[in-house]
Amino acid sequence: MNLKALFETQAKLEADILEKHPVQEGEDRLSKKILALQVELGECANEWRGFKFWSLKQNPIQSKWCERCQGSGKIYGGSLLNEKVLDCWHCDGKGSTNPLLEEYVDCLHFILSIGLELNARDIVIDGNYTEENTVKTFIKLYDDITMILTDLGTDIFRGHIRTDYEELFNTFIGLGEKHLGFTWEQIEQAYYEKNMINHQRQQSGY
Repeated sequence: MNLKALFETQAKLEADILEKHPVQEGEDRLSKKILALQVELGECANEWRGFKFWSLKQNPIQSKWCERCQGSGKIYGGSLLNEKVLDCWHCDGKGSTNPLLEEYVDCLHFILSIGLELNARDIVIDGNYTEENTVKTFIKLYDDITMILTDLGTDIFRGHIRTDYEELFNTFIGLGEKHLGFTWEQIEQAYYEKNMINHQRQQSGY
């Protein structure tokens, strides 16, 4: 796990976003990033589906037809005079995507972004903070976020931010590897693919 490279890659995306969307006077961008993480965690849980006791469909959605290339795995690139057929960058030429993994790495983007804001790049991923099951681990992640908000809101706890952020990160990695069944190699590859898409979105006025 190369956290240094992840933080550096995220920092480049942050700079790109900041250039096109400068922080407005009085804007609390860190709070917006925290809310975005909470939303993305909910979307990740929604794709996992295991909490939906009212539904017969409780298995994760891990394969979805790619809308970008219409399932073909190919897109057209280049100029009008020199058009080329390329592998679809959205699905990596597979013709389908993994919505659960996509939502998971969306969360990772915001966790890294929050770490940059907190100046907490030099954390250690070595603890097992996951709960006994996936539902409780999702809930714990929200609790971890609440602890960071508490740290930010009171001077007496501000010194705990780095420790609480590290626990959030460890819990999140545990969710992916222990409960959702992703390898770290899958997570990193999906992160870099989505990061490229996010850069392209900034260029296209997303």
